[in-house]
Amino acid sequence: MMGAVTRPTIGVIGTGAIGGFYGMMLARAGFDVHFLLRSEFSAVAERGLRLDSAAHGALTLNPVQAYSSAEDMPACDWLLVGAKTTSNADLAPAIIQAAAPNAKVLVLQNGLDVEDSLRELLPDALHLLGGLCFICVHRTGPGEITHQALGAVNIGYHSGPAADEAARMAIVEEGAGLFRSAGIDSQAMPNLHQARWQKLVWNVPYNGLSVLLGASTTPLMADADSRELIKALMAEVVQGAIACGHDVPAGYADHLFMVTEKMPDYWPSMYHDFLHKRPLELAAIYARPLAAAKAAGCELPLIESLYRSLSFIDRRNT
Repeated sequence: MMGAVTRPTIGVIGTGAIGGFYGMMLARAGFDVHFLLRSEFSAVAERGLRLDSAAHGALTLNPVQAYSSAEDMPACDWLLVGAKTTSNADLAPAIIQAAAPNAKVLVLQNGLDVEDSLRELLPDALHLLGGLCFICVHRTGPGEITHQALGAVNIGYHSGPAADEAARMAIVEEGAGLFRSAGIDSQAMPNLHQARWQKLVWNVPYNGLSVLLGASTTPLMADADSRELIKALMAEVVQGAIACGHDVPAGYADHLFMVTEKMPDYWPSMYHDFLHKRPLELAAIYARPLAAAKAAGCELPLIESLYRSLSFIDRRNT
């Protein structure tokens, strides 16, 4: 359908590492992409966005269609939300302002139920989707992004006016198609909730341990004790997912463990937040999964103690 009609207008709300990377790849593929920025607006308006990518080389997008206010943006058919989960409530007015009627809002964030709080603040006419980014990427300065590895985005439908399963999957497929035409691997997930639990199998151990132990992935994977701890945390996430009625493929945790062994040394996003004294995304990645598992009668003691430790660190840090 896309070739025949005009290409959709895409807005990026929160142009950090995630929003910047995917927005830039879509813009380079010929899409009409508009970036909303706060603190980095003047730097990006002046110098553009720069990407140093192990996969794609050194890329620059200049000029950038950059905005400091959502009021100035055109009506967008797709909105990619790349900001942190800790700021979702503040994003709703900007999303509403920049959204075309019946727009698709794609939340590119980690954690469980991250769409729920946003849904309550958005009009019913907007479609809300969740995106799971399997990528090693971080900001190195205003409008500067380093991409070390991976890049896939898996998409699922959360809520909105799509009448039935077929209509929902058509929208999800359209979203996956946008990414694929920008050279990014993207799959439609029939069950977003299940997909979010599966992503936690990686996020729970590596994000938290990077902060708690002050270590990136390579040293965490090189030490016998941290390896055992990672495996035990992964097993608890799988246990929680199953208790909540979600299927996790056999060997999935082992697969993620092996993928991480082959990855370049990586500091997870939570460590960058800790380093820059930003609030840690503890509610989305720890508190909500723990509460969901507990409601299903399942205790996850290792994840619970990691969460308590991180909560202490977070309060002292911010």
